[in-house]
Amino acid sequence: MPGLSGAERTTTVVIGTGLPGLAIATELRRRGVDSIIVSRLASPGSSQPFQKSAPQRCDEAASVQERNEILRHLRNYASSHQLDIRNDTSAVLLDKMGPAAEASLHRWAVHTPDGVLLADHIVLTRCAHSQLRRMLTDLGISIGTNLVATMRAIGIYLVGVGELITPTPKEVLRQAKVVGQAISAKVYPDSVPSVLTGSFPTLPAAAV
Repeated sequence: MPGLSGAERTTTVVIGTGLPGLAIATELRRRGVDSIIVSRLASPGSSQPFQKSAPQRCDEAASVQERNEILRHLRNYASSHQLDIRNDTSAVLLDKMGPAAEASLHRWAVHTPDGVLLADHIVLTRCAHSQLRRMLTDLGISIGTNLVATMRAIGIYLVGVGELITPTPKEVLRQAKVVGQAISAKVYPDSVPSVLTGSFPTLPAAAV
């Protein structure tokens, strides 16, 4: 693919700098997987943000307080561990690399106004399932009955994305842990998974 000689390379590009994005970035760092976090993804073929539709909210007052507390801890972790978070950078286009790239890393080229990011894995945190299906169709990828399985097979994962209702903070952390483990297993296939007592040990016990 032309124009990629000066591209940055990373293992995972996380799209979304909210709670889900910080949660998966934190989980990946804990597992020794590098990532770059950008703010959002523009909708393919338009200049509009590629965001989730307005699902029903499951947050009540207690859940909002819990979300804010978790978000505060994640931001502190991100700052102390110098996670590569680019709040002012958006992804404007996703390109799947050709067959020659299948045997190596960097299966995806994420185009941004600041340059191209090459990665083997992409984590989306702001989108609706209908938009995901359209994106896969635009990329020429056939969709089976299991959307999530189809996406994982090509290196795309979801955290914080619900079909009808917004996931609770605890569910977001659970998704981040599952996705972090799945990506780590592909990056370090020969490693033996350690027994985890919790994804975010700095959080209060009630939050996890």
